[in-house]
Amino acid sequence: MWWFQQGLSILPVALVVWSAASFVFSYITAIVLHHVDPLVPYISDTGTIPPERCLFGIMLNISACLGMATMYVRYKQVYALNPEKSKIIKLNKIGLTLGLMSCFGLCIIANFQKCILYYIHVLGACLTFGVGAIYMLVQTVLSYLMQPEVHSKDIFWIRLTVFLWCCSSIVSMFVSSVVLYSGLYGMNLVQKLHWDPQEKGYTAHIISTVSEWSLAFSFLSFFLTYIRDFQKISLRAVVSLHGQTLYN
Repeated sequence: MWWFQQGLSILPVALVVWSAASFVFSYITAIVLHHVDPLVPYISDTGTIPPERCLFGIMLNISACLGMATMYVRYKQVYALNPEKSKIIKLNKIGLTLGLMSCFGLCIIANFQKCILYYIHVLGACLTFGVGAIYMLVQTVLSYLMQPEVHSKDIFWIRLTVFLWCCSSIVSMFVSSVVLYSGLYGMNLVQKLHWDPQEKGYTAHIISTVSEWSLAFSFLSFFLTYIRDFQKISLRAVVSLHGQTLYN
């Protein structure tokens, strides 16, 4: 049995691989068709113009579904391992709610392109990355509270490191974006897909785009930490017929 076939570890693996593929395939398509510049465009810019927009939307919607499934299984796992710890149960419910909100934000990003409905797209980004970062914090705290019985110190420190990576990317992206869209470098930058390195604001643009890619991959890295946990989870169906419980 391969490592990704153990338990339900296929869920976080599929989420990470599929999400990364959605970014890469859209990027390659947009570059081949000369719709964006090769040097670190915004992720959203690689899903703005057809046909990559269609690919980007479909794949991110599937990523959102995989994300919801992964977060729900994580919720059930924490609940099953800590049935009598009210503090952990409460945090666990908060984490699930935040996670589902983050996945809903990903659906908004997938279906409302930046160049068409900018403010709705930004709302989706805030839900995905902002609320998603809080979800990561909650899961990191849960990892701390569940050690050493369930989690080792190593997994807590790994998740804390990834969370700090996520936060630094958010801060870097926010500051550079505020500078870029402050009006100092012209208007209608939202519609701008091609940049000349000699243009004013190019440095802020590159910092912002690099931060966005860094932020996206910090999220994917966080879900990779679920693999060892999910290897211990098995799925079975329970059917009740005429008062008798059958297991499959």
